Amino acid sequence: MSEVSLRKGLAIFLLLSFGVSSVVLAFSVDGSTWSTLLTARKGPMALAFLLVLGAWLCDAIRFCSLARAMDRKISIPNGIILTWLHYFGCAVTPMQVGGGPFQVYVLYRSGVPIGKGVAITLVRTLLTTFILSVAAPLSFLLNPRFMNESPFLVGIFYYVLLISILAWGAFGISVVRPDLVKKAGSVLVLWLNRFNVIGKYKILCTIRRINLEIDGYSANLRYLFSRGIGCFTLAFVMSLLHLVFLFSVLPCLIWSIGLEVNYVESFLAQAIFLFVLYFVPTPGASGVAEGGGAAIFGLLVPWSMAGVTAIAWRFFTEYLAIIMGAIVAVRFIGWGTAEMIIKNRRRECDDLELAKSGRES
Repeated sequence: MSEVSLRKGLAIFLLLSFGVSSVVLAFSVDGSTWSTLLTARKGPMALAFLLVLGAWLCDAIRFCSLARAMDRKISIPNGIILTWLHYFGCAVTPMQVGGGPFQVYVLYRSGVPIGKGVAITLVRTLLTTFILSVAAPLSFLLNPRFMNESPFLVGIFYYVLLISILAWGAFGISVVRPDLVKKAGSVLVLWLNRFNVIGKYKILCTIRRINLEIDGYSANLRYLFSRGIGCFTLAFVMSLLHLVFLFSVLPCLIWSIGLEVNYVESFLAQAIFLFVLYFVPTPGASGVAEGGGAAIFGLLVPWSMAGVTAIAWRFFTEYLAIIMGAIVAVRFIGWGTAEMIIKNRRRECDDLELAKSGRES
């Protein structure tokens, strides 16, 4: 869709998430599920919550480090806000693309130019994506049981492998030969014009916009890797810790219901699944996350607990941050401004300035 309504995206997210969750629970819950839940231990659940807080803190420090690499300074509290807004923006837009515009807007309000804000948010996402693009294929090689026990995961393996190769290839080309990316972008715009996706009077403007974005992206990456390598290294370490904290939530949830925990297996399963969710077209990967989580976690726990475990995992790792992001979006940005950001995520600096002045008035 060319313009995504914030309300529409949120409604789709809630409908798919709760709808699929209901179906998963209906087909997985039985009498043993309730007896197990009634004896669940609170200690591991509290530990899972602390791990989520640790993941948020690592993400915030990552933002601060990348900003410092760009000769800009943002505070840890602002980094937390950026983290929550990322989750909320991703939850209401297809392919989880809405997190970036919210972050760029908040960075702009903090004094970070648009170009550097885009580079910071892009590199932040690339760090996680590329770590997962390595971890996901390795997970299959380190634990062949996944492929032997589930034909569904065999298809996911080839999907993950293909996406990993394409992602690394695209990144390498964008760094070494940005001119090829410009040509590919121009060809894509002309091809889309054949289907009236882009108006004929907007073709040249769109191509110029793409070229400007690529030039800014290349310049900021060169700056980052030449003068900000120390801060970039810290951001990479924080990215690893962020995933370690996040992936440790599932073992805690399994531990809380008194089942045997295989930490390595649960870690590898999440690496596969989270990487796949980055490329799901529904807002916030809703529906697929709940249903797919039950299918994959069914390899780790009895089926009677797979649905509950998947939904609990989703609550801790996603829903909590989405709720906080929604609160921040309404109170810190304003619902009208948030709607404008989602609908016009390609606007220039003067649009952000207008939104900012309108919010302050």
